[in-house]
Amino acid sequence: MNDLLLPLEILRDHGLHAFAFDFGRYIIAASLFAGIVWMMRRTQLASRKIQVREATRADIQRELVASFQTCLVYVLITVLVIWGRKTDVLQPFDRDMGWLPGIGLLIAIVIAHDAYFYWAHRMMHHPRLFKTFHRFHHKTVTPTPFTAYAFAMPEAFVMAIFFPIWQFFVPTPPWVMFTFLNLQIIRNVMAHAGVELHPRWWLKTPLTAWISATTHHDMHHSGSFNHNYGFYFRFWDRMMGTEHPKYIESFERVVSPARTIKGSAAVPSTSL
Repeated sequence: MNDLLLPLEILRDHGLHAFAFDFGRYIIAASLFAGIVWMMRRTQLASRKIQVREATRADIQRELVASFQTCLVYVLITVLVIWGRKTDVLQPFDRDMGWLPGIGLLIAIVIAHDAYFYWAHRMMHHPRLFKTFHRFHHKTVTPTPFTAYAFAMPEAFVMAIFFPIWQFFVPTPPWVMFTFLNLQIIRNVMAHAGVELHPRWWLKTPLTAWISATTHHDMHHSGSFNHNYGFYFRFWDRMMGTEHPKYIESFERVVSPARTIKGSAAVPSTSL
C-alpha cells in the first residue's frame, strides 16, 4: 500500500514546485526571446523575419494554453523520476565528478537527446500516429517563441519520457541535468523564434554549419512536414536524406542584407 501511495505523496510534496520550474523556465525563455524578436523587428534586422505571414493573437493564446498542459504532463514525469530514485529504479548520482567530466556528460546528453528527438519526431509524422501525437503542434504554421511547448498531451509525454530513460541508464549529477534542461528550452525557443537569430556566416564555417539555424525548423512548420526533423544538429537529417534541399538557399535569402520582407520568405516544401 505504501508503494501505491508514494507517487501521490511525491505529487503532493513536489508537484507545485515541479510545475513552477517547468512552466517558469518556459515563460522566462519564451518571453525573453519574444522581446528580442520585438526589438529586432524595429531595426534593420526586421528583414530576418522568415515568413511573410504573421502569427495571430489566437495562435499565441492556443500555444500558451497548450504549454500549460504540457507542463502538467512534465510534472507527472518528474513524479516518476523522484519515485524511481526513492525506489532505486533510478540510481542516484552519489559520487564526486569534476567540471570537465561533467561537461563531457552534458555534451553526451545533448547528442543523445538530439538522436531521440529526431527519431521520435519522425515517428510522430507517421500517418497512423500524426493525428494523435503531432497534428496539434503543426496547427502553428508561423512559429513564435511561445510555440516551444505547444504540444498535445501525448506528444508532451513522448518528449518528456527521454529524461527518465536517460537517467535509468546514465546516473547524472543534478547540476548537469539542470543545465541541460535550461539549454533545451533556450534551444527550443530559438528554433521557434520566427526570425533568423544566427549570423550570416553560420552555415559557412565547419564549427557551426552542423548546428541547425532557426530557418531549419521554421521550414518544417511552414509546409515542409517531411523535412528537417532534427533539434540541435543537422546530423540525422543529412544522414537520412530528410534535410530540405532548399535549406541553405532559404537561410542565405533570409540573412541577406539586401533582403526585403515582402515576397522573400523562406520557400516551403509545397513549392518544390
